[in-house]
Amino acid sequence: MEIQLKQSDAKGYAMAWENEKRAGMMTYSVAGPELIIIDHTDVEPAYNGKGVGKQMLYKIVEMARSKNIKIIPLCPFAAAVFGKTEEIRDVLKS
Repeated sequence: MEIQLKQSDAKGYAMAWENEKRAGMMTYSVAGPELIIIDHTDVEPAYNGKGVGKQMLYKIVEMARSKNIKIIPLCPFAAAVFGKTEEIRDVLKS
């Protein structure tokens, strides 16, 4: 699984690919120089239950750590993963 991050101005996303097929996308909005809001997760039906959403979230968390950015997870999926996964909560906006 390959996860690519792209950002343009105030919007960004993580896109998951497997064998040149899109597996999913997680979008975020830039809310300031040190804050992003994850607003949507979409996983293709063929990839449901294969951890695609979590891999995309982890890629965004990795980017947030490297840039010292905090995250607000408005997307229900992202919020649920943050709720269950203590080791990524360091990037949560408190």
